[in-house]
Amino acid sequence: MATSGLQHVAAMYAGVVAPPLIVGAAAGLSGTDLTFLTGACLFTAGLATFLQTLGVWKIGARLPFVNGVTFAGVAPMTAIIASAKDKSDALPMIFGAVMVAGLLGFLAAPVFCKAVRFFPPVVTGTVITLIGVSLLPVAFGWAQGPDPAAHDYGSTTNLTLAGITLLIVLLLRRFTRGFVKQIAVLLGLIAGTLIAIPFGATDFSPVASADLIGFPTPFHFGAPQFHVAAILSMCVVMVVSMTESTADMLALGEIVERPSDERTIAAGLRADTLGSALSPFFNGFMCSAFAQNIGLVAMTRIRSRFVVAFGGGFLVLMGLCPAAASLIAVVPRPVLGGAGVVLFGSVAASGIQTLVRAGLDKDNNVLIVAVSLAVGIVPITTPDFYHAFPDTARIVLDSGISTGCVTAVLLNLVFNHLGRGRDAQDVTHPMEAGEELASVQ
Repeated sequence: MATSGLQHVAAMYAGVVAPPLIVGAAAGLSGTDLTFLTGACLFTAGLATFLQTLGVWKIGARLPFVNGVTFAGVAPMTAIIASAKDKSDALPMIFGAVMVAGLLGFLAAPVFCKAVRFFPPVVTGTVITLIGVSLLPVAFGWAQGPDPAAHDYGSTTNLTLAGITLLIVLLLRRFTRGFVKQIAVLLGLIAGTLIAIPFGATDFSPVASADLIGFPTPFHFGAPQFHVAAILSMCVVMVVSMTESTADMLALGEIVERPSDERTIAAGLRADTLGSALSPFFNGFMCSAFAQNIGLVAMTRIRSRFVVAFGGGFLVLMGLCPAAASLIAVVPRPVLGGAGVVLFGSVAASGIQTLVRAGLDKDNNVLIVAVSLAVGIVPITTPDFYHAFPDTARIVLDSGISTGCVTAVLLNLVFNHLGRGRDAQDVTHPMEAGEELASVQ
């Protein structure tokens, strides 16, 4: 349980620490405060994971979900910092906005969850596939190195380390069994880190400089401030986060063979939103389910929520003990990238499996999948595609998961609910002629 839980932490660690590092740097925090902010986000991620996996009352999906800081909030949070006249007020403004958005999302969860009826396999399969495809560029970025401005970014050394780590994970999955096979990713990360030492890619300085004990003092950066513009911006992020969390719950429900119904989704959304509302008390940001850990569940087939709760315990520990957190930070980014290819690719493969059951012999469903995937892939292949749109709109448009999900839901309504059209026609390609055209020819 401990090693499997640690695998989940290793898989999502980089995603948790990236937002506070980016936002903290934008706010001009000192090195000490930046370390504090990162530890606070790890601590609150652990608390949110407890809420999601163990549950309290009607709060928590009780699925093997890891929760952490959502990356969707990075752009609006940096915009809030840029608009603040006094940089010392920036983080309190963000914390106040997150608290309000979290509370409003908590109240809206019972209504929002009813959207599950609009997520048949043709929609869920498309969204799950997009989740995996959207995450793969993250793994590719990790494989190139931690800093795009560095001279060795994308070097043969970094790419070789990523490839070796990927190869180790594949070999362990292919030629081992039982417990060793289940922790293949963790063993791959350890092996990759050790191999990286002679290349000078492993940095142990975070361990040497980290404090042994540190508690995220409530409101360390000041009491929360409530500004309408900041609140509206974070409410939009909350809607995006709830949409992606709904898709993630549907995806994980398929993987663990416990389909998520309205009740499960409502409980899961309550955990996300309540975790987000409480997070600012301990200097954390908005929390959401982490899609990359779905790939780990799919690959290892370890479906126990208590394993993930154990991982949440590690997150809390790292938040309270910066020295422990620094151990994960030792893993070189290219090594994480090599393991990420397997993890995120497994999510996409799960989506394809769902699409196989979606009835793609119907031309309407093929069109839904084709257009939705195309729309969802736009922000991935062309990140600046929506550069002319307002920043608020780009919060949604720049998320391929959100745009693809909305497109799939709307097209499913148009083609399969609002009219019957050519529903009965069995074709193998959306451009293939149906029976009525074939008879004319």
